[in-house]
Amino acid sequence: MQRRELYNIYWSIMQHPFKKVSVIGLGYIGLPTAAILATHGIEVVGVDINPHAIETINQGKIHIVEPDLEAMVHSAVMNGKLKAVAKPEPAECFIIAVPTPFKEGHKPDLSYIESAAKSIAPVLKPGNLVILESTSPVGSTEKLAEWLAPLDLDFAYCPERVLPGHILREIVGNDRIIGGLTPKGALRAKQLYQIFVKGECLITDARTAEMTKLTENAFRDVNIAFANELSLICDELKINVWELIRFANRHPRVKILQPGPGVGGHCIAVDPWFIVDSAPRSARLIKTAREVNDSKPHYVLSQVKDKLKNIKNPTVACLGLSFKADIDDIRESPALEIVEHLAKEKMHLLVVEPHLEKLPKSLCLPHVKMTRLDEAVRAADLVVLLVNHRKFAELDRSFLQGKLILDTRGVFA
Repeated sequence: MQRRELYNIYWSIMQHPFKKVSVIGLGYIGLPTAAILATHGIEVVGVDINPHAIETINQGKIHIVEPDLEAMVHSAVMNGKLKAVAKPEPAECFIIAVPTPFKEGHKPDLSYIESAAKSIAPVLKPGNLVILESTSPVGSTEKLAEWLAPLDLDFAYCPERVLPGHILREIVGNDRIIGGLTPKGALRAKQLYQIFVKGECLITDARTAEMTKLTENAFRDVNIAFANELSLICDELKINVWELIRFANRHPRVKILQPGPGVGGHCIAVDPWFIVDSAPRSARLIKTAREVNDSKPHYVLSQVKDKLKNIKNPTVACLGLSFKADIDDIRESPALEIVEHLAKEKMHLLVVEPHLEKLPKSLCLPHVKMTRLDEAVRAADLVVLLVNHRKFAELDRSFLQGKLILDTRGVFA
């Protein structure tokens, strides 16, 4: 691109600073993004289809669990910089942060993005910037532009790269990958993120940015699959997998991750399938990793049944429901999947999840009870540790004497 053309783009951008931003989807990514923008003086309108979320946020509270987020939301709402609504309002920039699950056969489901596009279409004006943050298959930003054609808009893709429980720190400190459908779209999006991002904002095209996000999560998935497959091999060979990994990791160039009951969350358990769907013949390793991790909950279930084969009417303590430690997020959680399957067996289940106030609807059954850690362990024939919450690691080991134990995280090892 000619230097003069770049200069003209920058000059055009500088003439239109962002004063009002709309965030579509007020979940684990949308709400922190909205709150941070609001604390930087931007007027932010958050849009969500959940009436409870809207009411809660407008009271200065939050409907999710994330450290320090409620104080930030409360301040932004009280200062009049943040509000939640059900219908979009005109703004200069629209950030779409809605779910992107998959359908039967692991086919990407872009219906939430399409619905978001249709919802903002009536209030869009020429020159608006539309940014897609939802983790999406390659080409999704182009589809978004098609759904909003023929409006004269700028489009960019900028995936979130944060860890639940550390979102506010990482949303500011981590580098951002910004892919534009045009250079102008990318530069405008970069200008927005530089309002609050202290990490580097790197510009590329939309397809590369989309694939970057999928690649990051597929990389993690493949490495977790190695650890999970190793745990299966060690069980077969009567080897302590936790000790094995500890020894192997003493090698200066080896860093094996820890096995678990599977892989959960909206990202790692879902995103690699987007790559497989886009390039099924080439993505062989990625597909196999997904199959290994998806099969792990079923292996854990077989272990539970084996341990209980000589016990009539057993009581099982299930420790943890979230998809990872010390958060409340149960999306795609292998722990929840395992407990749901055990519930179908009609055995008496005592569930401990310190980060949830009540059981999910799928577990609201007469033979399933949510209780305290000490009560569950005392009453259980079998203790199944599914999530490595800090609270579980602090358990007095004397409570476990005489109990059957299935530790899928190596906490008691």
